[in-house]
Amino acid sequence: MTRTVVIGGGFAGLATAGLLAQDGHRVTLLEQQDILGGRSGRWSAEGFSFDTGPSWYLMPEVIDRWFRLMGSSAAAELDLRTLSPGYRTFFEEHLDEPPTDVVSGHAEELFEQLDPGSSRALRMYLDSGAEVYELAKKYFLYTDFAHPRELMTPQVLKNLPRLGTLLTRSMKGYIDQRFTDPRERQILGYPAVFLGASPSSAPAMYHLMSHLDLTDGVQYPVGGFSALVDAMAELVRAAGVEIVTGATVTGIDVERAPRSVRSQVAAARSRRRSAGSVRGVRYRATSSASNAPRTAADGAETTVPADLVVGATDLHHIQTRLLPERYRAPESRWKRRDPGPSGVLVCLGVRGKLPQLAHHNLLFTADWDDNFARIGTGRELAEETSIYVSMTSATDPATAPEGDENLFILVPAPAVPEWGRGGISTPERHEPGSEQVERVADAAVAQLARWAKIPDLESRVVVRRTYGPGDFVAQFNAWRGSLLGPGHTLGQSAMLRPGVTDPGIRGLFYAGSSVRPGIGVPMCLISSQVVWDAIREDSGVS
Repeated sequence: MTRTVVIGGGFAGLATAGLLAQDGHRVTLLEQQDILGGRSGRWSAEGFSFDTGPSWYLMPEVIDRWFRLMGSSAAAELDLRTLSPGYRTFFEEHLDEPPTDVVSGHAEELFEQLDPGSSRALRMYLDSGAEVYELAKKYFLYTDFAHPRELMTPQVLKNLPRLGTLLTRSMKGYIDQRFTDPRERQILGYPAVFLGASPSSAPAMYHLMSHLDLTDGVQYPVGGFSALVDAMAELVRAAGVEIVTGATVTGIDVERAPRSVRSQVAAARSRRRSAGSVRGVRYRATSSASNAPRTAADGAETTVPADLVVGATDLHHIQTRLLPERYRAPESRWKRRDPGPSGVLVCLGVRGKLPQLAHHNLLFTADWDDNFARIGTGRELAEETSIYVSMTSATDPATAPEGDENLFILVPAPAVPEWGRGGISTPERHEPGSEQVERVADAAVAQLARWAKIPDLESRVVVRRTYGPGDFVAQFNAWRGSLLGPGHTLGQSAMLRPGVTDPGIRGLFYAGSSVRPGIGVPMCLISSQVVWDAIREDSGVS
């Protein structure tokens, strides 16, 4: 059997490991943390539980497709609930009015209320998004663009001028041309944030995201995204994958190819100075996890022989730290890339109910240009900034003690690791985070209290945990503390994003948010299938 090591136990790592194990690979998955899930973290205290990563369940057919490849289905593994409203919005210039609820399937009615006559433009916008989404699923998402001729189909050629425009024009320009009401522009433009970009830097192609939430709807898996991680992990283990948690990878061993082969590869693939093949992965045990089936022994360093390695973790970390010196990518190459935003996360356990909030809540400041400019240039955030608030207890009472609520606040922030790490405050433990992180968190809590008219919010908080850019570096080796992965900017989308195959090292593949197709849980699951296809093709398996 092919000996395969997967680095990283997030969605991409779990998904890839499971698919390869079903193909007969002997797979070992190495995860640095004591729990699986990667950026999809979890935390609990005093009866409150929180997802500390992804929280929007979109593109359900993509998630179901992976489960079906593993012999099951999303319906069999998860208890999915459709949210209504999909989310609640608060607009800075309309705080004297009730918040605006966005209900999937009723967006045209909403837009007609916000700006009479705009529903027709929205219908055309959503129809276009649906068409582009279908094209993307069929031709662009499940490919590494290794065979460009396969894209030369009549349907793609027919839409080529349109697709070219959507890939080279910004989402902001595309929206602003069609809508004048600032609230409508923000409802349609906010998905860019979940793509690690801004409306002015994301390609117009991603207007398809509005089709996903305004037409298809937003779902929630009971138990949160932790339930999705656990369901995947169970299937992956059943497929025969050996999972080792508490294992920090220290290096990927690469054997240099013979000179004749090396020169041939160098001539065809000039990105690396030397050609080689993977031979193994080294890791060091960092902790013990009682809830894992097997953990590395503390302090020991182990080498796992490998014929194939899938790096399902931060690409910058792999290419600049884990590879041998001669195979590493220079930092200068990464300076030209955009890491996407970081963030400050705040988990709050709150006594009593909060009827002012829905499951998903978006708070939009009026001056978006300034908001995004501060994030992009690394400047201090304004006291009031656009934030996202999740209250899963509105749908899933088990995530908070009876009669109470759990809040998760995401404040998009500059990718500046120097802002530091967060802290914890519970009845038994008080460890404040860095001054910068706590200041941003305090401002976000105060803003939510003002905007949602919850004047006693702070006094009702019984547990609190914060995370900052430094946490994403420490926990996930995230480049510059990136919250989601390299942003989907005009120069980092589709075929312009790094591929899943390393062009200079045989047997080395990549999966996850750093590579094609990109950021988000569905995209990470798709990347696992792109890797799976690439490995099968490389092995001559049809």
